Amino acid sequence: MHEIASNTGHALLMAFGMFWKTGWSLVLGFTISAILQAFVSTDQIRRALGRDGAKEIALATIAGAASSSCSYASAAISRTLFKKGAALVPSLAFLFASTNLVVELGLILYFLMGWPFTAAEWIGGVVLIVIMTIVVRLTYPARLVEEARRHPEPGGSHEHAAMVVAGATWRDKLREPAARIAVAQNFAMDFTMLWKDLIGGFLIAGFLAAFVPDGVWAGLFLTGTSPWLQIPVNALLGPIIAVVTFVCSIGNVPMAAVLWGSGISFGGVLAFLYADLIVLPLLDVYRRYYGWRMAAYIFAVFYSTMVLAALIMDVAFTLLGWVPQPDPNIRAEMVDFQIDYTFWLNLLFGALAAYFAYLNWRYPMHHHREAEDDGHAHT
Repeated sequence: MHEIASNTGHALLMAFGMFWKTGWSLVLGFTISAILQAFVSTDQIRRALGRDGAKEIALATIAGAASSSCSYASAAISRTLFKKGAALVPSLAFLFASTNLVVELGLILYFLMGWPFTAAEWIGGVVLIVIMTIVVRLTYPARLVEEARRHPEPGGSHEHAAMVVAGATWRDKLREPAARIAVAQNFAMDFTMLWKDLIGGFLIAGFLAAFVPDGVWAGLFLTGTSPWLQIPVNALLGPIIAVVTFVCSIGNVPMAAVLWGSGISFGGVLAFLYADLIVLPLLDVYRRYYGWRMAAYIFAVFYSTMVLAALIMDVAFTLLGWVPQPDPNIRAEMVDFQIDYTFWLNLLFGALAAYFAYLNWRYPMHHHREAEDDGHAHT
C-alpha cells in the first residue's frame, strides 16, 4: 500500500513536471494560433478548396498549420470544409497539418525530446500529406465520398467558430480595437477544447512512467532485437498504442517522451505521435460526421499513411545520422525544478494567458458579436 501511494505521488509529480517544462510554449502556440484565426476566416479557406489539385492541397496544409492544434476542433473544421464543398484530399490534408505542423507541437517536442523530433514531426507532417494524397487517389471511393458529404449528423454538429476581425486588409484588421478581444476569445476557445486532452496526456504519461517497469516496454517494443524486425513492428505498434490511450493532439507528447526513454524505436515514437487523429473518440466523431463506412475508410487511409511515413522518416534520419540516443534519465529531468529560463518564461507567458482570460471574461463572445453587428468595437 505504501509503495502504491509512493508511486502515485511520483506519477503526479512527473505529470506536473512535464507540464512545467512545456507550459510557456503552449501559451505561445495558442497565441499564434489565435492571432491567425482572428485574421483568416474559414469561409475564405473554404472557397479556395473545391478541387484537389496541388494548389488546393498546399493551401489546406498552410491553413491547417496556422489553425488550432486540438484534434477535435480540427476534425470539426475539416468536416465543415468537406460538407461545404471542399474536395476530400484538401479536407484530410487540413487535418494532418493542423495536428502535425502547428508551432506549439514542435516547441514541446523540442523541449521534451530534442530538435530531431521537432524536425521529424514537421517534415513528417508534409510526408504524411503526400502519402495520404497518393493513397486516396489510388483508392478514391467516389460513391462513398458523396454519401459521406450528405450524411445526416445526429444531434447536429459543433463547429470551431473562431472569431474573425472585420477589415479588408491585414492592416485594417490590426487597427481594429476589437482585434485583441478576438485573439483572447480564440485563445480561450482553443484552451477550452484542449485542456482535458492536455491533462489526460500528462497524467497518463506520469502514471505509466511511475507504474510500468522498463522491462515491459522493452519486451513490447522488441528492444535488443534486429532493427530489421524492431523498426517495422514498432511503427505498426505506435498508432495502436495511441488509439487505446485515448490521448490526442499535443497531449500525447509526454507519453511519447516516456516511450522514447523506454526503448521504442525512433519511427515507433513518430508513428505514435502521428496517430493522434485515430484515437477511439475521434473515430466515433468521424462515424457521426460521415457514417461508419467512411469512418472505416479514413481509419484505413490514416493508419497506413502513419506507418509508412514513420518508416520513411526513421530510415531518412538514420541515414543522415540525426536519430538521437534515447535518454534513460528523462524521468529524473522532468522533476528537476530550478529558477532558470523555464521559470521566467512560464511567469511571462502565464501573465499573458491571464490577460487573455481576463479579456475573454470581460468581453464574452456574444458581446463581441453584438458589437460587430452594431458596427462598434468596445474596448
